[in-house]
Amino acid sequence: MAATRIHYDETERPNKRAKIDDNAEDALDSASHIDNQQLDGKEEEEIDEVADEQEEVKASDLHLDTINRAVLDFDFEKVCSVSTSNINIYGCLVCGKYFQGRGRKSYAYAHSIHEDHHVFINLETTKVYVLPDGYLVSDPSLEDISFVLAPSFNKAYTSTLSSPSYPTRLSYDLTSRAYLPGYVGLNNIKRNDHMNVIIHALLHVAPLRDYLLLSNFRGKESELLKRFAGLAKKLWNPRLFKSQVSPHEFLQEVNRASVGKFRLEKQGDPVEFLGWLLNQLHKDMGGSKKKNSSIIFATFQGELRVETQQVLVRPDAGENEKPRFDIARDIKSTVSPFLFLAVDLPPPPLFQDSVEKNIIPQVTIHSVLAKYDGKTTQESSGQLRRYKCQRLPPYIISHFKRFTKNIFVEEKNPTIVTFPLRGLDFGDYVDPVPSQPSPIYDLVANVTHESVAGTTRDKENTVWKIHLRAGEGEFEKWYTIQDLIVEETRKEMIFLGESVLQIWERRPERVSRP
Repeated sequence: MAATRIHYDETERPNKRAKIDDNAEDALDSASHIDNQQLDGKEEEEIDEVADEQEEVKASDLHLDTINRAVLDFDFEKVCSVSTSNINIYGCLVCGKYFQGRGRKSYAYAHSIHEDHHVFINLETTKVYVLPDGYLVSDPSLEDISFVLAPSFNKAYTSTLSSPSYPTRLSYDLTSRAYLPGYVGLNNIKRNDHMNVIIHALLHVAPLRDYLLLSNFRGKESELLKRFAGLAKKLWNPRLFKSQVSPHEFLQEVNRASVGKFRLEKQGDPVEFLGWLLNQLHKDMGGSKKKNSSIIFATFQGELRVETQQVLVRPDAGENEKPRFDIARDIKSTVSPFLFLAVDLPPPPLFQDSVEKNIIPQVTIHSVLAKYDGKTTQESSGQLRRYKCQRLPPYIISHFKRFTKNIFVEEKNPTIVTFPLRGLDFGDYVDPVPSQPSPIYDLVANVTHESVAGTTRDKENTVWKIHLRAGEGEFEKWYTIQDLIVEETRKEMIFLGESVLQIWERRPERVSRP
């Protein structure tokens, strides 16, 4: 279309709304209408406010398209990448690095100018700012980033985590990879797999899990408790950017709180770590020696009765006759609390031929739990002992003592313990309560030990795995998790591993389950 040239007479002034063409007139009409009409002061103020709001919206949208969610990782310790300070830290939403402050002399301000990265989030308040301009951004599109940084949950959500059909509630990360919240991999930074399995085991105990997910620690609580709650929220987050979580921030605090006893670069004993962590969390929650003084004691603490008697060798005893309790003499009885039950394994055969070496001994869980039936006696340091539980907790932690130390090396007992996944009756191991049924427990978590091929059978050369239950009935599934590897596993394969630690959940009432 040829351009049309418009000529004006020298005595004429062009109108502000001169018609260049029909389309231009339509485009300019609304803006010119405001310029031409007469407005009073009140109307002018209203239009200025609208204009200010429009400018604010445009300003808030500026630079948001530079945000790169794929590089954001809030799992690591929140310290400045330049000054290593942990005070007033901001995360760059373009490159993912952490910087201190946002004033004109701050590292975040310098980064925004030198790297042309302009969107930053305060890692404490989750507020987003544009630098170097320094204005606050409020945009609904940033809500997912704030939730990944600081997830928050309500009782309606936590109640779904224990539902029978929970394994069907899959979520998807940024790469559209499906994952089940709570059953995601934990990064093995160096040699912290023995701590990863304990983290998973504890965070699948419903009362402790819900307590941490619903918490809002912002006061004088210990840093260990805050970081453990933060890790729990990340593990059960249904809106993760990536379907894995790094426990680095929590384990750094574990190293500090334990004065270097549990470190990322050193392989350790998960049972030892569990005992330390339970007692430290109980203390940090304000717990005391009293029963139910914290969620830890209310969930895991039971009472055990120990009866002891000095060994007295009778002159008429045979060579192979074992010492036993003499009811005619005094028996000392003490009651003490426990957080987990130690279970002894029968020693493997000392002498085996070439065929027997390929046969791994097996025992049932009832045969090793007989230690707590109140009848079986054990001899140690010139004393006879027998044990029986006086009170069982809602969740029982059982520890199979596989490792023994001698003068030269620490050795492992390879005996396999067979057990049911559901319906384990603990009635024989606790004092009966009138008019109450025998306590029945179902397995929640099972930690297993696996020696590295070609090495000695000790804890230093070990791979730790955990089996976790999800759902019930027809929806029930079992997952095997080894660091970042998460796989669904068959129920029949679970007891074939060398179990070291188990967590059992008490049924609210005695009912038959599939």
